[in-house]
Amino acid sequence: MPTPPLAGGTAGPAALRPLLDTVLAALHDGAALRGGPLPAGGPDTVTPRTRTATHPLIPDHGTGPHHALRALVTALAAGAADPAHPHCAAHLHTPPLALAAAADLAASALNPSMDSWDQAPAASALEADLTSALATEIYPRAPSPDAVITTGGTEANQLALLLARERRGPVQTVCGANAHHSIARAAWLLGLPEPVVVPAPTGTLDLAALDDALTELHRPLLVVATAGTTDTGEIDPLDAIADLCTTHDAELHIDAAYGGPLLLSPTHRPLLRGLDRAHSVTLDLHKLGWQPASAGLLAVPEHHHLTPLHHHAPYLNADDDTEAGLPDLLGRSLRTTRRPDALKIAVTLQALGRSGLADLVDRTIATAHHLADLITRTPSLDLYDRPTISTVLFRPTGADDHTVATVRRTLLQRGHAVLGRAHAEGRLWLKATLLNPHTTPQDLQTLLDLVTSTTTDLLTGPPAEPLTGLPADPHTGLPDDPHTGLPDDPHTGAPADLLTGPPPPEAREVAPQAPATPHASSAPAARETPEAAMPAPEATPPAPDAAP
Repeated sequence: MPTPPLAGGTAGPAALRPLLDTVLAALHDGAALRGGPLPAGGPDTVTPRTRTATHPLIPDHGTGPHHALRALVTALAAGAADPAHPHCAAHLHTPPLALAAAADLAASALNPSMDSWDQAPAASALEADLTSALATEIYPRAPSPDAVITTGGTEANQLALLLARERRGPVQTVCGANAHHSIARAAWLLGLPEPVVVPAPTGTLDLAALDDALTELHRPLLVVATAGTTDTGEIDPLDAIADLCTTHDAELHIDAAYGGPLLLSPTHRPLLRGLDRAHSVTLDLHKLGWQPASAGLLAVPEHHHLTPLHHHAPYLNADDDTEAGLPDLLGRSLRTTRRPDALKIAVTLQALGRSGLADLVDRTIATAHHLADLITRTPSLDLYDRPTISTVLFRPTGADDHTVATVRRTLLQRGHAVLGRAHAEGRLWLKATLLNPHTTPQDLQTLLDLVTSTTTDLLTGPPAEPLTGLPADPHTGLPDDPHTGLPDDPHTGAPADLLTGPPPPEAREVAPQAPATPHASSAPAARETPEAAMPAPEATPPAPDAAP
């Protein structure tokens, strides 16, 4: 096999182009095989199918770049939970914009490492400018705001607690019961006292309980507020919490991993009033920012607040190099090797501008409100509350928690929908976290039809048999059922319905609904059998692909 070409340099693009054609075709074919938001059958079906399509992962003799890309990318796409599908709405798992993914390709090809200037001359300058610009959005009146790029909210929250510890010693963290789990974990990792948890009975931090806690505690304090909770998307009363922190000489960190991008929308920015009073702010743009993971940020109002992160390693930031003018990058992260995640963010911001990003935020929030409207008009569903951002909780009317959980798992097993789960008011709710700006009213109605018809199935008849326990086709690893009577897929030889799972229920199975709205629809029709199929592994390794 000839020496594989490199991605960089002037020759790199020519080497990448045919490989990208293979990757893009495999992404298309895998999505067509999946036919929905995730593959049907659950882990008992997806895991062996993926292994059959991808093994051996380390063959004695390589299969060549095109075969390997085609086999593994198709398998990964066919077995993906795809956030670009409107019924994949369980988590803060965003569908990345195409332009951001394209920028990420450039970052991978150039491969700057953000731990020293001589590995990332332009990328380090771009990151410095981007972090300063984003920090200024959060702290518009601060003289020298700054930020560091992180892998996400968990790392940013850990850095926030670390910086508070370095400023004030072993701080006592105080957070709401609605706070992200990473707060308690960060305190544990940093050797800090276990956080004092304040009740959040209505979904947001209780101000009177916070005042009582701060009055009783007598050590250095760090209050953590949340702008966009994971379960309900609610925003703590930031300004009032900042007032209490001032009264009790406590520092304030705001975890705005979810809600922070509301700053980009003039319509919704007032929800974050008080954000700029925090000593640090977490922001994630791989949530309501449509970036491929990872794209996190920790912002501070003064550049010098980041000084405790400074670290010295002579081979990366020798003193005489720094004195000679080479930027010292080790203080920009606890990590050493880092990807240039600033590139995709900067491309997105420049391509869309403030108005384009505001439109995406506003459109997504409007979609969540439309879903809430549809739920209130559906007699067989209960709405938890109007959405604050884009999270909507709902449940089948009269169902117990076991039924709610089973509805969610059945939708997953059938490959029909990916919904989350959350506890609120002592009950379990289905959670739709809407982040797809292309979701239509028809998509939302179909999602609700799936929930109501699945609930009816569970309450009136035995559950559908999962697609497991069937003998596997030796070439594809797919269950081989000679009794289906359905035509075989021409490429895999497997019955066509086993690639997609059972079709969504017909409209007649849906529980009685309110009079149809202009956007109401019947339940979706069965998926069409895809023409493309996952390449089957061969009994003996094929001849390696020709080098591009």
